[in-house]
Amino acid sequence: MRKIAVVAAGGTGGHLFPAQALSEALIARGWRIVLASDERVAALSESFPAEERIGLSARTFRAGDPVGMALAGMAIFKGVMQARVAFARIDPAVVVGFGGYPSVPGLLAGISQNRPTVLHEQNAVMGRANRRMASHVRAVACAFPVLEKAPDRLREPVVVVGNPVRPEIRALADLPYLPPEIDGSLNLLITGGSQGARLLSELMPAAVAQMPEDLRNRLRVQQQTRLESMDNARRIYADANVKAEIAPFFRDMATRLRQAHLVVGRSGAGSVCEFAIAGKPAILVPLAIALDDDQGRNAKVMADAGGAQVAREDQLTVATMSNALTKLLSNPERLARMSAGARSIARPDAAERLADLVEATAAQGRIA
Repeated sequence: MRKIAVVAAGGTGGHLFPAQALSEALIARGWRIVLASDERVAALSESFPAEERIGLSARTFRAGDPVGMALAGMAIFKGVMQARVAFARIDPAVVVGFGGYPSVPGLLAGISQNRPTVLHEQNAVMGRANRRMASHVRAVACAFPVLEKAPDRLREPVVVVGNPVRPEIRALADLPYLPPEIDGSLNLLITGGSQGARLLSELMPAAVAQMPEDLRNRLRVQQQTRLESMDNARRIYADANVKAEIAPFFRDMATRLRQAHLVVGRSGAGSVCEFAIAGKPAILVPLAIALDDDQGRNAKVMADAGGAQVAREDQLTVATMSNALTKLLSNPERLARMSAGARSIARPDAAERLADLVEATAAQGRIA
């Protein structure tokens, strides 16, 4: 019988992508995967390689909301009971949590049954759900060398493994960065992110339009843009004589990353790690409303390594972005140095590192 690993992850891509990458690594080692999430789990992508999906009751709450806290407590208790019943049936060898409130019931059930448990934090700041779980699981892994707001009392030291990425992104680590040639084309990739995408959708076309004409004529822009902003973006790029491909979502992100000379995007953990693995110089725009400024901390890790410039929303204008684009795209040597800086923090083998930790923790077995 192959061992079963329960992967507990929230419903956002930031949690699910690394969970999927780990699952694929474990499957290659002979494991079976069960996905535990909240009751929306049935609506998740069919591409997740789980042989079974368990929908658990879960709910979040806002600080200072006693009614919300009470409702969340009841929902999580129900989810824990659901998970305990499911775990008694499937007998998982390990439970791995990736953060977000939907991961809490599965992890709590594993802890309550004395099963081996592992927690992975994707950001440079530990998320609130993970903070509550970290002191109770057997092993904690993280993506960056910096991990702020982790509890002081942990069973073992935090293990830096990186952020597991999809195989097609992992393959980019083996490709050299080729800076733009003098008078050659300039490939600019602009990603939106699932949150706060309106700012980049509206600001970036205007910023590009203000760049010097000689650079605009060489530009090839690929931009993820909100659906309602697409027509305006196309008009601005056309008026500025810039070749641009606009879409709400790019499914072939690895190909586009490979071709890019410079990327502009939010600084969610997944984006920062993918840019680093691909060795792409970046202008990172942290989401201002992100809890605990986790995106700002992620961006700082890459900026401190020399791989990115950080553009804070409260200081960001069309003119400042246009100036930053102009300076970077006019300097191939600096882009090459930034590429090396980005790659210095990359851990392309993160999925394998995390799989090693999961297997070592699972080998400890249940505590009587």
